[in-house]
Amino acid sequence: MPGRKFADGEVVMGRWPGSVLYYEVQVASYDDASHLYTVKYKDGTELALKESDIRSLSSFRHRKSQSSSSSPSRRSSSRSRSRSPGRPAKGRRRSSSQSREHKDDRKKTIQETNVALLKLSENNTQSYNGEPDSTERNDTSCIILEQKSKPELEIQRVLEQYSLRPRKEEKKKEEIYSEKKIFETRKTIEKATPKTKELEFGGRIGTFVMIFFLPATVFYLLLMCKQDDASLLNFPPPLPALESLWEARVFGVFLLWFFLQALFYLLPIGKVVEGLPLSNGRKLQYRINGFYAFLLTAAVIGTLLYFQFELHYLYDHFMQFAVSAAVFSVALSIYLYIRSLKAPEEELAPGGNSGYFVYDFFTGHELNPRIGSFDLKYFCELRPGLIGWVVINLAMLLAEMKIHNQSVPSLSMILVNSFQLLYVVDALWNEEAVLTTMDITHDGFGFMLAFGDLVWVPFVYSLQALYLVGHPTAISWPVAAAITTLNCIGYYIFRSANSQKNNFRRNPADPKLACKCISLFAQLLYSVSLCYLNTHFNCGTDYNTLFTDLKFIPTATGKGLLVTGWWGFVRHPNYLGDIIMALAWSLPCGFNHILPYFYVIYFICLLVHREARDEHHCKQKYGLAWEKYCQRVPYRIFPYIY
Repeated sequence: MPGRKFADGEVVMGRWPGSVLYYEVQVASYDDASHLYTVKYKDGTELALKESDIRSLSSFRHRKSQSSSSSPSRRSSSRSRSRSPGRPAKGRRRSSSQSREHKDDRKKTIQETNVALLKLSENNTQSYNGEPDSTERNDTSCIILEQKSKPELEIQRVLEQYSLRPRKEEKKKEEIYSEKKIFETRKTIEKATPKTKELEFGGRIGTFVMIFFLPATVFYLLLMCKQDDASLLNFPPPLPALESLWEARVFGVFLLWFFLQALFYLLPIGKVVEGLPLSNGRKLQYRINGFYAFLLTAAVIGTLLYFQFELHYLYDHFMQFAVSAAVFSVALSIYLYIRSLKAPEEELAPGGNSGYFVYDFFTGHELNPRIGSFDLKYFCELRPGLIGWVVINLAMLLAEMKIHNQSVPSLSMILVNSFQLLYVVDALWNEEAVLTTMDITHDGFGFMLAFGDLVWVPFVYSLQALYLVGHPTAISWPVAAAITTLNCIGYYIFRSANSQKNNFRRNPADPKLACKCISLFAQLLYSVSLCYLNTHFNCGTDYNTLFTDLKFIPTATGKGLLVTGWWGFVRHPNYLGDIIMALAWSLPCGFNHILPYFYVIYFICLLVHREARDEHHCKQKYGLAWEKYCQRVPYRIFPYIY
């Protein structure tokens, strides 16, 4: 078994993976099992390299000294011979010496000019190719630069000025075009979205099943809520006649709602912001006016109620509205997949480019499908379904009052409407934060998001309100106060965690992130369990400074992993707050049936799965920095549980 060649802390030259460039690195460690060296570049990037990709620093200096000492000596000897006083003033030998001198001078001038032009080209392009910044390039390295039109013309002008022989001129042009071709090929490979190799959701079979399973689940839940006995043991529920599930008027109302929200989205109100950079470096623009759309929708609904419009019509035809939304989402998904076949390669979704029809149709083949400036995915993410969720809840409240002859809604219905209204308003008020979520940055727009945004969110998330219409539940004021407190705790964790993350992304040096006043409530929560945790768990966490000092782990991408506040306690504190709120939404429905708790059970499964996806992508993106973060923050969502 061969031993290691380089010691820890030794400065060597390491080859950047996938290229012939060597950079000065420092050996961090050596793995005896894999025989790989962990080296650290000057910008902090850490990579594992084979021994064959590492060379000693002395060998490079030796080559550099040889290459730099050979040509000057020849030039100096040439000059000394031509200027020797012992040589004749005229004759063939002097003519030959002068020819060599002029030739060498021309060669030197051309080389210096080319170097200057190449540096100019490099400054003009400044394209980041994935290699670390602030590193030294070796003279023997092959440097590939993108040649713009202006540098090419300058090089050609210099070559023509010195009247080099056509053979050398053609050779020089051939080298330039060859380098340009190599760079363009490399640039195309970098821009092209790679094929999706790791299939999620059970692969092709799993996604095929889910295309039918998700609509069946929605219809089953809605049918069960309509039963007097909503026990899940009463399976299957009585199926309605197929002709009763479709009504053209209901479908027309749904289309009117969809295009009304599209009209609000197109209004020139609200600020325009840029999203995260795409694979080709381009940033899309988004208009942030979701909260204004909500206010306009509230004005329209208020006007309809003023003119005695029966909003409980939505409750009477609830199943038909769900079928209309499902049909529309399927038609939209088919349109999205057909148009994605003509989309450029770099505009495809990294998670939906597998080449399998069913899988790409489900997960979404195109990342950001747009009709002009109208972004279909971004629009559906927060507008028709999320605002429709609030309208459905209001319709259920009015239906409860009418069916049970109540002058005021029940306390349970008020809590459910209030909690979920707060959640929707918060999402629309902080609409800009959705641009950094996985739905926007990674997932394509296909059946999964189209059905989820237009059907699952409005018709499943409103399950508690629908359940209370047919199964009224009375709760006391103390119980209502306890449930409200629980919802406030979940909302505080959810909102403060997301605010810390968004503020850190905008300004990592924001002093508010290290301010004690932000986390007074958090410190109060942890002080209750601090004694127990320190007694029974030995994790080495300083809880007293967890929420006071701004700390983050630097990564090779230039970003930092925040370990201050909630993000220093669990890796996904916003998911924890989401789950606590989901539980608070279900508690007003009582404990007679498990059906209203379907939402919180489903939500836990959803967030655990999403957390696993986040972990996978973050590990690929941040490498060793993410492993350090996981060691620092061992718990994913639930403290000391998971």
